[in-house]
Amino acid sequence: MQTVVTAKLKLNTTPEQFKALRTTQLAYRDSLNYVSQYAFAHGKMSNAVRLQDATYEEIRLRFHLPSQMACSVPRQVGASYKTLWTKVKNNAVHRKEGKTKKRYKGLDKAPKFISPTLTYQYKKDYTFKKEQQVSILTLEGRVIVPYTGYNKHVALIQRGAEIGASKLWYDKPKKQFYLLVSLEIETADPTPETHKQVVGVDVGMRYLAVTATMQGDCTFHSGKQIVPKANHYARLRKRLQKKGTRSATRRLVAISGRERRLKQNTNHVVSKRIVLQHPQSLIGLEHLTDIRERTKRRKGKNAKQRKANRTFSKWSFAELHSMIAYKALLHRSMAIKVDANYTSQACPKCGHTCKENRPNKGLLFVCQNCQYTLHADLVGARNIAMRTLLIRQDWIGTGLLSVRPDVSDDEAKAARLKRYAELRWSSDTTPSPRL
Repeated sequence: MQTVVTAKLKLNTTPEQFKALRTTQLAYRDSLNYVSQYAFAHGKMSNAVRLQDATYEEIRLRFHLPSQMACSVPRQVGASYKTLWTKVKNNAVHRKEGKTKKRYKGLDKAPKFISPTLTYQYKKDYTFKKEQQVSILTLEGRVIVPYTGYNKHVALIQRGAEIGASKLWYDKPKKQFYLLVSLEIETADPTPETHKQVVGVDVGMRYLAVTATMQGDCTFHSGKQIVPKANHYARLRKRLQKKGTRSATRRLVAISGRERRLKQNTNHVVSKRIVLQHPQSLIGLEHLTDIRERTKRRKGKNAKQRKANRTFSKWSFAELHSMIAYKALLHRSMAIKVDANYTSQACPKCGHTCKENRPNKGLLFVCQNCQYTLHADLVGARNIAMRTLLIRQDWIGTGLLSVRPDVSDDEAKAARLKRYAELRWSSDTTPSPRL
């Protein structure tokens, strides 16, 4: 099977090459906004072919983009509009079902592209040369630029790895260009026999991740040192935006990206630790899609209620899950999604499920039926591990692996939850090949 990784290559440009790349970036961004305005004015079009037919000549004449870039712009805008239309339709379904009252406003005005990052197509817009050089297309023609990067990624490029599209990214504070290249790496097809261990991963705010195996091993990855720093940057950004002065704006520019980079680096560290600690494992992750619509929020406008609602959006758990997934494949493991329903409320010993099992929604889990007491996040991780083990058993029996639960079928979901309720925790349970 194919695994996609991104190689970050630092471009060592001359002043003339730097100017040519920057000019091309800004022209590409302006063309994106032009096509976005056209799509919005003509019924919020998302069809890339129709957008290209209508705007191709104007892109070439007004922004002087090369032919391949002029084709990439409508495709990128069309993909953005398709994503927004999907969110609008999902929001309409959720409103109809009573899951939310808020109307999605992503298509109330034309999307505006702010980042100057542009997309290059391999062998059309850029190619790799010998001696760690890359040929990149600009408005003034091609430029050959030397590059440096992570030794393993450079080796993959030089050994002829399958190379895909790339993005030219500009680090404004450092005034440095980077080429983000997608590489496809061939990995062995997963089989039940190669994944000898089952691991459940529960994510949260107090502990960013808690892992549990069927042998009773567990690991806690605390966010005690990191989350307060991220919250500090969020509060600082809010105060500066509210102030709105020139000095506040300059300060915002200076600290821009710090919170995002802090979270991204932490997710990299946590995901790498989990994957290295559990090689050749089937890693179960919670299926958290549409969690905001499924979760009840406090109503009101006072400070305490607003603070409580912000806790649902403090950390990028989707990013953490994606990092675990792709790093697992590189270490002969595999990540799958399981239903997240009641993982923190169900007793792993007797199966009793109720909100009262979590007194005051704290870190202590106390089963109201059998009095089983344990750390609440560890209970969630063990429930996820048991559900992952059940999926592995189905994989062995049927030969088919379900990497993501089907949440569109209510009957199938109810049947899965019924099977989950019959699971019972035992530290002696091991995923032997005969299961």
